[in-house]
Amino acid sequence: MVALQTCKWPHEIESSVAAPRLFRAGVMDWHTLALKLAPHIVASAHPVEGEGGIGSVRQFNFTSAMPFTLMKERLEYLDVEKCKCKSTLVEGGGMGVAIETATSHIKVDPAADGRSIAKVDSTYKLLPGVEDVHIKVWT
Repeated sequence: MVALQTCKWPHEIESSVAAPRLFRAGVMDWHTLALKLAPHIVASAHPVEGEGGIGSVRQFNFTSAMPFTLMKERLEYLDVEKCKCKSTLVEGGGMGVAIETATSHIKVDPAADGRSIAKVDSTYKLLPGVEDVHIKVWT
């Protein structure tokens, strides 16, 4: 049996926007905001199941700028007050082609002067024989 390679992709983004507002826009409303901020990447996005709480699924459809056409993610954990969540890839995004599983943890922390720092930690397991997807898919 071949062991699957687990990869991590941590990323931090500093913002002049307060943590609760950034969390709401960048996580809770991303399926709406992405179309406005990245129309060259996101062709459309919409909720598939649920009302935005735990267990909800949303789908993003991508332009030819991405190496895959769609991605569906399920919200596994949500704490709006602490600006934290966890989502799991359930379809698309390289799943079944290069990735066996993928999860993302997002936390937005308050910073000085009303600013914030968004911390995104993505973890994914590659299928046997696949090299680190981060380099091939996200660059």
